[in-house]
Amino acid sequence: MSSEPGGSGFSGRKRFASGSSWVHLQVQLKADCNKGYVTIKQMGVNPTTVDLIDIGKDKEVKMKPGQVLHIVNQLYPYMVKFSEESGKTVTEERTAAEKRPNENSESSDEQSVHRKSMKTEKVGAQGSSADQKLSSSSASPNKGVSSKTEHSGHWSQGLKSSMKDPNMQVYKDDKTVVIKDKYPKARYHWLVLPWDSISSLQSVTKEHLELLEHMHAVGEKMIEQCPEKETLEFRLGYHAIPSMSQLHLHVISQDFDSPALKTKKHWNSFTTEYFLNSTDVIEMVRSKGRVTVKERTAELLKLPLRCHICKQMLSTIPQLKTHLSKHWPK
Repeated sequence: MSSEPGGSGFSGRKRFASGSSWVHLQVQLKADCNKGYVTIKQMGVNPTTVDLIDIGKDKEVKMKPGQVLHIVNQLYPYMVKFSEESGKTVTEERTAAEKRPNENSESSDEQSVHRKSMKTEKVGAQGSSADQKLSSSSASPNKGVSSKTEHSGHWSQGLKSSMKDPNMQVYKDDKTVVIKDKYPKARYHWLVLPWDSISSLQSVTKEHLELLEHMHAVGEKMIEQCPEKETLEFRLGYHAIPSMSQLHLHVISQDFDSPALKTKKHWNSFTTEYFLNSTDVIEMVRSKGRVTVKERTAELLKLPLRCHICKQMLSTIPQLKTHLSKHWPK
């Protein structure tokens, strides 16, 4: 991948070798490191997708960390990662994607810098394990949950830090760990994460089927020990296009009684087909070997506010919350 000056962040084109010559191919990438996304433009005619959604010739999409870029018929999967470089020197070795040909000569060898950089890497996996543990705080409501853990790099990488933080963990075994959502959208909102590094649903294959089933079972275990399990309903599922990197299963009560529920996007991400039931995902992987996302799935986040129980339309989030309180158990 070659770098080009101009714009904010990195701009480049992907090239592949063909015999002794280089063939100009598929995509142009322009990174906005401050905003934390990369604009992908399809230059060639071969199919290119972001999270299995086609881009289209000469069209652009914004790709966030955690999403997967497939170049040429899903043969070449890549992810984008942003990282903070703090307290390091300019002379430190960098990847080609990070180098700038017109770097200001005023930066001396000893100058300390604080810079955010972007790189692409092929999707891979690695595993780890932990002893089984069930915390006494695992069943408590999520209101007021907070953490002082500082996450390095882009915010979308935060789950990878939180899942390793003992103060965030409420359950763990050799395959998974459970944490409370840092910004819960209901009274009870847990995330079940695998220890294996799996970026998102789009990276899941048939070999992960047993893991998905285990994650579902752990989610059901969390519901079973909930003190309000007899009065509250729960759903287990995944966001079709997650904003956070690292595969995670949501276990969320259907009261949606939380101050962290603030926007239409929050609401629709859990109450439309944007939220994929865990059992449906498992069946899809069992039958098709992977998870597919329907076209225009992202548009579901823009739908009008509608009560998930009685289907009444509401105009604002405050009106929705007032309405939802009528459905809460007495």
